[in-house]
Amino acid sequence: MKQRAHTKISIIGGGGAVGSTTAYAIIMTGLANELVLVDINKDKTEGEALDLCHGAAFIEPVKVKTGDFQDTRDSDIVIITAGVAQRPGGETRLQLTRRNIEIFQTIIPEVTKYSPDSILLIISNPVDILSYVAYVLSGFPKERVIGSGTVLDTSRLKYELSKRFNIDPRDVTTYILGEHGDTGFPVWSLTNIKGIKVEEYANLTNVEYNEKFKKDIHERVKNAAYEIINKKGATFYAIGLSATKIVEAILRDKKCILPVSTLVNNYYDADDIYLGVPCIIGRNGAEKVLKVELNEEEINNFNKSAEVLKSILNESFFQYLEVH
Repeated sequence: MKQRAHTKISIIGGGGAVGSTTAYAIIMTGLANELVLVDINKDKTEGEALDLCHGAAFIEPVKVKTGDFQDTRDSDIVIITAGVAQRPGGETRLQLTRRNIEIFQTIIPEVTKYSPDSILLIISNPVDILSYVAYVLSGFPKERVIGSGTVLDTSRLKYELSKRFNIDPRDVTTYILGEHGDTGFPVWSLTNIKGIKVEEYANLTNVEYNEKFKKDIHERVKNAAYEIINKKGATFYAIGLSATKIVEAILRDKKCILPVSTLVNNYYDADDIYLGVPCIIGRNGAEKVLKVELNEEEINNFNKSAEVLKSILNESFFQYLEVH
């Protein structure tokens, strides 16, 4: 992906809560010269764009407009948030798969036709499976098809740990790996506070760090989206910030490490599947997958996550391709 003087970002699903919040976060960081919002709900999308434009006096110059797929032509990054929403009451991200594959079957060919050199950032859920679907349908190299992965889950984990230890969450180094969803898991063996192992830091600060501590925090992270959806109907602020963090890493060639969803092969037992793993993110997308050393329990959790996603992918996407 070549550096351009003019940066164009398009958001497919830009009229929805996640798409419009991501648009807001992006213009607040001054990452784009041009932002295009595409959505089936055109009136809502035009309203979102107009609302964003009315803040023009307070931000770096950016042209915000709505349109159709042809208006996304020559985008540097295309963010896809489109899809049917997760239903309140406990619907898992995996249950969304069949309902969203048909939408991607329509979206991806249009996106790649107009922006063949773009990077695709998939936010729609279930993000790991839909990232794989986008990878297959687009024909793009894996580096240029990225899912938001466990970037948000990891932020939630850092937040929960920061509350327990009463510290800045930015001082916490840790990961949720695997699926963005129920089988994602914390990597406690790599968790540290500014280089101090979490168990040592807990001892230094008189915090009881044990299996119950770890289980309680994991449950809080795992159920976070369900709690928010049940209370307010949808999650969008934190995922908008997560998406913007990934976009910033790409456009500013930051070479930072983020647990995005990317294609993994021979990653423990995971093969030919998209999962959240640490990657170096730069101007060319997910430039390098980092195979981190996990303990035995974490390896089993990672393989389990891969198996679950592989099973759903086989039952949904590959069967869909056979029928169609």
